[in-house]
Amino acid sequence: MRFSLGGGVIAPLGIVAAAAILASCSTPKPMGPAPTQAPPPPPPREAPPMPAPGYGSVGEGRSGPIPGSMQDFVVNVGDRVYFEFDKYEIRDDARPLLDAQAAWLRRYPMVRVRIEGNTDELGTREYNFALGARRANSVLQYLSGHGVAPSRIDTVSYGKERPIDTSGGDAAQAHNRNAHTAITSGAR
Repeated sequence: MRFSLGGGVIAPLGIVAAAAILASCSTPKPMGPAPTQAPPPPPPREAPPMPAPGYGSVGEGRSGPIPGSMQDFVVNVGDRVYFEFDKYEIRDDARPLLDAQAAWLRRYPMVRVRIEGNTDELGTREYNFALGARRANSVLQYLSGHGVAPSRIDTVSYGKERPIDTSGGDAAQAHNRNAHTAITSGAR
């Protein structure tokens, strides 16, 4: 496509280039330093968010979970350990977390927990329910062997029914092979 301008022929790209050159020439450039201006005022500050139940409020001078609360357990101790494929033995990397759970539960003797055994999606529903139960019982045995009364611990198997990672693949399956310690009563 060509345009005719004053008897000559100019390609459309030439028109665009000419317009750009003229536009850059028509705007005067400031000489010397820019005038000093005060920066714009900061946006108004919002009120701090309300703390979640079990967290200290700003007025109380606390900045973390209330000791003995569910949040304290989750944040400062940890509530989930992981298992190898098709296994229910406690892994070496899970022992420090379970030791911390046992110490926390001994510190708060009114707290009751439920150990929830979970599996990946591989295998039959029945097999996974049985494997989840063995995982939950392994954690119960570990905690009771470290000073937590078994009467304070319930177990349940969810098998593959409650995955925590539904993205698929090996990493998701590894996340879903776990035992979750859920506080059921007695926390602050």
